[in-house]
Amino acid sequence: MTETFDPASATIAIVTYNRSGLLTRLLESIATMDPKPGHVVVVDNASVDDTSDVVASFRERLGTELVYRRLDTNTGGAGGFSEGMRVAYELGSTWIWLMDDDVEVIPDGLARMGAWAPRFKSIQGRRYDYDGSEFYWQYRLSIPLGIPIPFAPAGFDEKRYRVMNSGCFEGMFIHRDIVQKVGLPDPRFFIYWDDSVYGWLASRQTTAVIVDEFVLKRTREIKQWDMGTRHLNASSNAYRYYIMRNRGHMKHYFRTHGAHRPLRFAIGTFLTFAKELIRLVAVERTVRGTSNLWRGWRDGIAISRDRSWTPMPALPAA
Repeated sequence: MTETFDPASATIAIVTYNRSGLLTRLLESIATMDPKPGHVVVVDNASVDDTSDVVASFRERLGTELVYRRLDTNTGGAGGFSEGMRVAYELGSTWIWLMDDDVEVIPDGLARMGAWAPRFKSIQGRRYDYDGSEFYWQYRLSIPLGIPIPFAPAGFDEKRYRVMNSGCFEGMFIHRDIVQKVGLPDPRFFIYWDDSVYGWLASRQTTAVIVDEFVLKRTREIKQWDMGTRHLNASSNAYRYYIMRNRGHMKHYFRTHGAHRPLRFAIGTFLTFAKELIRLVAVERTVRGTSNLWRGWRDGIAISRDRSWTPMPALPAA
């Protein structure tokens, strides 16, 4: 029997950190949505700006129930999305729509996503970039290499969807049945690879898809190298560190599920390092920051050798 989508059964879970201006724009876009979700959860990663005041100002005008969770420490995007998904799951949400604070929702975005809900249980919508151009997201992973496939087709045919084996927490729309089986996002990642691995785990449970529906727009301008359909964004020392370190956690997940291919994964790690060097030179016009890549690589090796490591557990069924 096909499950009918009810907008009230959906929860938007937002992670924010010291960007109250961007959060304001996102909440304003939610306030004008039609239809609206049943709940909006805002997870605040211990912001020191006026984020709590901004959230309070929307309680009466958002048009749906607003749940605010301020964490004691900054747990990164991974920790924030783990908490946001946990809260949404415990609220009894059937659908959970994850997003960062630097996007705004297209007014009928939830209806667009919900139209696919009877067919799929892990769905990624599309988004516009800051300048209004179409953002290309690398929706396929090479599992042996553990890296995105940069030449995965960008266009859509008459089906208007493509099967994916990855995920992006900036727009992931996922059913509670899949969350229950996979468990919560792993907060140990802090930032980077957390959503890719989670999307891969979800794709092992169901047919995961990216659909030809524009539902979000980025509201923060990021320096980038425009390569046509694809582009390379500027990064930071923290991202450079975690993109290498977290390959240790990724390796554990691949091992757990019998997907780890040591030689090819090592090649993927080298290619990741090389890509970040290119990003430094081509986008940020510097070579400073390479020490963070080396430090992350070293720490990732240590994590991969941790015999006490265990994956995130499944959740109790409702």
